[in-house]
Amino acid sequence: MAEGNLIEMIEQVAREKGLNRDVLIETMEQAILKAAQAAFGQERELEARLNEESGTIDLFQYMTVVEEVEEPERQLSMDEAEKVGLEAEVGEELGFQVFWHPRDAEAARQQDKEFGDLLDMSQARSSFGRIAAQTAKQVLLQRVRDAERDLIFQEFKDKQGELIRGIVHRFERGHNIVVDLGKTEAILPSREQTPRESYRPGDRIVAYVKNIDREARGPMIVLSRSAPQLVEKLFQSEVPEIDEGIVSVVGCAREAGSRSKISVASRNADVDAVGACVGIKGSRVQSVVQELRGEKIDIVPFDEDPARYIINAIQPADVNKVIIDEADHRMELVVPDEKLSLAIGRKGQNVRLAAQLTGWKLDIISESKFKQIEEDALGALQEIDGISDELARAFYRLGFRALEEVAEASVEELCVVDGVASDEMAATLKAAAEAAMERTRLVRVEEASQTTAALSERDKLRLVQGLGLRSLQLLEEAGYKTVRDIAGEDQERLTIRAGLAPEKAAEVQAGAARFLSEEFPAIADARAKLADQLEAAAKERPASDVVEPAAEES
Repeated sequence: MAEGNLIEMIEQVAREKGLNRDVLIETMEQAILKAAQAAFGQERELEARLNEESGTIDLFQYMTVVEEVEEPERQLSMDEAEKVGLEAEVGEELGFQVFWHPRDAEAARQQDKEFGDLLDMSQARSSFGRIAAQTAKQVLLQRVRDAERDLIFQEFKDKQGELIRGIVHRFERGHNIVVDLGKTEAILPSREQTPRESYRPGDRIVAYVKNIDREARGPMIVLSRSAPQLVEKLFQSEVPEIDEGIVSVVGCAREAGSRSKISVASRNADVDAVGACVGIKGSRVQSVVQELRGEKIDIVPFDEDPARYIINAIQPADVNKVIIDEADHRMELVVPDEKLSLAIGRKGQNVRLAAQLTGWKLDIISESKFKQIEEDALGALQEIDGISDELARAFYRLGFRALEEVAEASVEELCVVDGVASDEMAATLKAAAEAAMERTRLVRVEEASQTTAALSERDKLRLVQGLGLRSLQLLEEAGYKTVRDIAGEDQERLTIRAGLAPEKAAEVQAGAARFLSEEFPAIADARAKLADQLEAAAKERPASDVVEPAAEES
């Protein structure tokens, strides 16, 4: 580098890489200037300028003639100027070329002889030539790399979110795959690869462009083979109706390498969205399956009705009944007993993908389990004084499943139920439900006091006054697993996190505090006394009641 013609090198790089010659020259000048300031001192006034004739970068130092020197690196006095034979006036700026290139060694020696004491740079100059040459080379290479990355970024930035084709080039540590795209390389990180897929150098690969990072240290293009968008884009490339906008992809849920669900809708009544994606004799969907190396794909027809949409998404299982909880954005799907495992799927995959696709929380229960839940719910409702079997079923049909739901409902909500004739009757049923809740709780408290079996944290929560199954579920989902969690929480925070009404949160917290301070100590005392009685009874048992172990046969 140091011995070659810099002009020729810059022009060659500019031609080959498509870079601006003037920009390269300016970059090199700035690099040499920065290296010179580091070698000779930041306080000196230096300038680096390309010499078109010699093909190297010349370096100059400027000093101003003054009457009294305050900055030795930038100024010289009239006496110093006259001493070295310079004719100058006060205020005049003098320029000295700094001879740093090896071929200028003789000129450097002569300069040191004449102006060495004045310039004071002979020692630093000896090492600067090597530093300057290395700096120029590094800066040029870095500028070329930056320019190439800029060009690649400009060319590929519009391809983010699209499919791209390349050839597997090599493997890096961490099982990352470097893909040759022709003009540049891309990276397929191990986390973006599909399980059970394997590649060899030279294999062709189709991937989704997940990200283009201009500042990345390695390849700036990040690919993915596991993203759900890969499935969407593959269908777009295979199905002209999607590309033309006649059929739209509503959503996609995927467990890469195993199974995907993709929902589609048609904007033309004459075009069947699912049929368009399947193709004649399954040709289109099979092309996608082959590209995904055998991954199973369910094509789901989208429906504006959430229940119908989810029934479509849970296929191939049949659904007998859908129970919707709008407040919690949850659906309960009742399926035939023999279809339960099919609806859930292997390790829960089918229901998990259906939930991801539709955005609803899904619970799958069998027909027999649903009937059992129905019987339990009706039994609980019939605990309310003054409620008949027919009225209990009317409550159940409108979504009332537990005593707590009746106790917390407003009078207006209860009046909607067939058989609730007046506001007075609704208020009476509401109070009766609260009383039934408390009776049921007291029975559980008594049962807990009369056993020595260990009580789980959930068992203790069931003993808190005002805490029914619905509230318990909300609290557990919000992370409140123990009575102390509830009692020690800020009431406003408890209300927000668990989604409870402020009055309900206050009631539950009061019940939790009372349980810890009064009820649980009483339960613990009763259980301790029972344990002592059982231990005493065991000690008083006659020896004849003790069964000796059978002797081993010799």
